[in-house]
Amino acid sequence: MMDWTDRHCRYFHRTLSRRARLYTEMVTTGALLHGDIARHLDFDPAEHPVALQLGGSEPDELAHCARLGERWGYDEINLNCGCPSERVQRGSFGACLMAEPALVADCIKAMRDAVSIPVTVKHRIGIDRGENYGFVRDFAGALFDAGCNVFIVHARNAWLKGLSPRENREVPPLRYDIVHRLKRDLPHATIVINGGLRSLAEARAQLASVDGVMLGRAAYHEPYLLARADSLLFASTAPAPSREDIVQAMSAYLARAVAQGAHPRAIVCHMLGLYQGQRGARNWRRMLSDPVFLAREGGNVLAAAAFAFKAHEPLPV
Repeated sequence: MMDWTDRHCRYFHRTLSRRARLYTEMVTTGALLHGDIARHLDFDPAEHPVALQLGGSEPDELAHCARLGERWGYDEINLNCGCPSERVQRGSFGACLMAEPALVADCIKAMRDAVSIPVTVKHRIGIDRGENYGFVRDFAGALFDAGCNVFIVHARNAWLKGLSPRENREVPPLRYDIVHRLKRDLPHATIVINGGLRSLAEARAQLASVDGVMLGRAAYHEPYLLARADSLLFASTAPAPSREDIVQAMSAYLARAVAQGAHPRAIVCHMLGLYQGQRGARNWRRMLSDPVFLAREGGNVLAAAAFAFKAHEPLPV
């Protein structure tokens, strides 16, 4: 979810669900060691519970960055061992780390020694075309022995050569049964399944076999499905927010962000799918993507778009 689940996206998703745990896009240790720390780590308190996902492979560097994350107020540190991109591989982290369970265990131990908040791992069920279940079982088992209790498992292999990151989300076959088996073999670990789930009904069905579900692109492209997550997955009795409630909340957030120097596009780009499946959804997307409209309306762009959407008017000119 690089360049997707930034702080503006997470604030938007929090207006939809009060209970779902949010994750940052992957932040590399190099970005925190040599870059603008506040730009990468700042977030709105409303985002809680929120986890910082780190990318790296050096135990000392990860420990330092984990301490920064705890100091900034994050609720969890998550180590990415699932990203298959060649750029990440050149940095010797992401999915290629699954071939080095002893190193990852050292990374987990270093971070656990450095912070008091949970340290978790996100990984695949294998790398390349290997289908030996023992590979992921032994990987997760080594990390469990190192003190990691939460595993977010993308139910596909990562093919490290020959596929783009997008193809790696679509071409390797989904094998949910492998994640279910991992839960049976690690009954005291928290196993969260990820990959290919497109609805809350599918997510709820998975909870018969695992402890939790992570939704990524489904929640991004059709975000309003999160509005029912609290009632369907967390047994909340609070009424789900309407789309109009969401627009109102995000309008106030947008005005604050623009006053602090943010460009309206940085916020509204995450909201293009809010009216997915509704009459006028295409016009909503067009308005929020139109640079002239964004420049003219500025911090008022969501209110103006909502007014035009409600009236089913054509794109303002």
